[in-house]
Amino acid sequence: MKIHKIFVLLCILVAFAFSNQDKEVLPEGFVLVKDIIPDIEVKLSYYSTHNFVGDTIDGYHANTLILTKQSAEALKKVQAELQEQNLCLLVYDGYRPQRAVNHFMRWAKDLNDTIRKHEFYPDVEKRHLFREEYIATRSGHSRGSTLDLTIINGNTNEPLDMGSPYDFFGKESWVDYQGLTNKQKANRQLLQDVMLKYNFRNYPKEWWHFTLRWEPFPKTYFDFEIE
Repeated sequence: MKIHKIFVLLCILVAFAFSNQDKEVLPEGFVLVKDIIPDIEVKLSYYSTHNFVGDTIDGYHANTLILTKQSAEALKKVQAELQEQNLCLLVYDGYRPQRAVNHFMRWAKDLNDTIRKHEFYPDVEKRHLFREEYIATRSGHSRGSTLDLTIINGNTNEPLDMGSPYDFFGKESWVDYQGLTNKQKANRQLLQDVMLKYNFRNYPKEWWHFTLRWEPFPKTYFDFEIE
C-alpha cells in the first residue's frame, strides 16, 4: 500500500512538472504575449519558409510570440487604441534567439544561395546586406523588446497597404521613402504614430521594426529557443 501511494505521488509530481514546463522555459522578465494580449494576430515569418532565407530559422519551433513583460504591456495599449478604429496588430517577429541571427549570418556568407532574391532584395547585392545594415551580427530582437509588425483590418484580417512587404530590403521600405501613394503614406504614419505614442521607436530603414524605449535588457542578447 505504501509503495502504491509513493507511485501515485510521483505521477502527480511528474504531471505537475509538465504542466508548468512553459513557465519554466522563459527567463525572468519575459512573457508569452498571448497571455497579455489574447486577440493579437501572430504570424512569425521565421517559423515558416516564406522569408528571405527560404527556410525555417534556427531556434523557431513554434508560432509563439515572446517579448519582455514591459514590451508586451506597452503593446497591449497599442492594440487597444487601434481596436477603437476596428484595426488590429499583426506581428511578424518578436524575441529572436541569437542562434537565429547566427543562421542569418551563415546564409549571408553563402553568396550562391539567392533563391529569394527576386522577392526580398531584388536591388541589393547579397554581399552588401551587412554593409547596408539589413543584417547584423547582433539584433535588438535578441534583447526581447524589439518587434516587427503591421496593422490589419479588423473585419478582413488583411494587412493595410504599407507600400512594400515585410522584410523587403530596399529604399521602398525606408520610413521616409516618398514614392508612395497618399494612402500608403497615411497607413505608415498611423503605425509610426501609435507605436511612438506608447514608447516604441522605429528603425528608419524598416517601417515595420520597433524597439521599446528604456528596454529592460539593453545589453543582454538571449539565446533561449522559441517553443
